Amino acid sequence: MKILRVRLQNLNALIGEHELDLSKQPFIDDGLFAIVGKTGAGKTTLLDAITLGLYGKMARYQNDSPDFGMNRSSAQCYAE
Repeated sequence: MKILRVRLQNLNALIGEHELDLSKQPFIDDGLFAIVGKTGAGKTTLLDAITLGLYGKMARYQNDSPDFGMNRSSAQCYAE
């Protein structure tokens, strides 16, 4: 399986809608990339979005509800 795009809204610290398109440059030519950033930048949230989109829950939370990772100031969240 190859992940081509990640879309998410209001997960953890990432408020609003976000999209990461891995089928475009610079990801398409390089077969390997790293997810890096400062503490709180959203690295783990990106991985949460991938597991939520694939499996319907976030692996690091014991609760099966996707709303458990929702930003506290939001009324809805999603990941696909």
